[in-house]
Amino acid sequence: MSAVEDRLAELGLTLPPVVPPVAAYQPAVQSGVYVYTAGQLPMVDGKLPLTGKVGDEVTADQAKELARTCALNALAAVKSVAGDLDRIARVVKVVGFVASATDFTGQPGVINGASELLGEVLGEKGVHARSAVGVAVLPLDAPVEVEVQVELTEV
Repeated sequence: MSAVEDRLAELGLTLPPVVPPVAAYQPAVQSGVYVYTAGQLPMVDGKLPLTGKVGDEVTADQAKELARTCALNALAAVKSVAGDLDRIARVVKVVGFVASATDFTGQPGVINGASELLGEVLGEKGVHARSAVGVAVLPLDAPVEVEVQVELTEV
């Protein structure tokens, strides 16, 4: 196992299998030393644990946990093309989407779930730029979706 996967285990987490695409795209692609993930939904064992709008059917705390799951799924997607998570030189950018009730304005706090997970797992390499965006609806009625861009070390 890689040092990153050892750290996941210390946190009580396991890298899940890559979530299969729900449309015509790849979970992650590499271009040069960068890996770009597709938007990762908070799928667990092929299912969404919760659906609906944050601020209505889903609480901000529940959505923050779902964002952590999205980040974990993104790491699995990165590994699928990089081969080894220890090749991550740094997380460059995280973009998070939150399916929001019309009066919900806590998108940054929700996406902190993803950002905090990356920091816990990768340390300083997990510090990144970020956007947290409220949207009307996400695929499969998911409450959150997260995409990650990482820079890799050379092979």
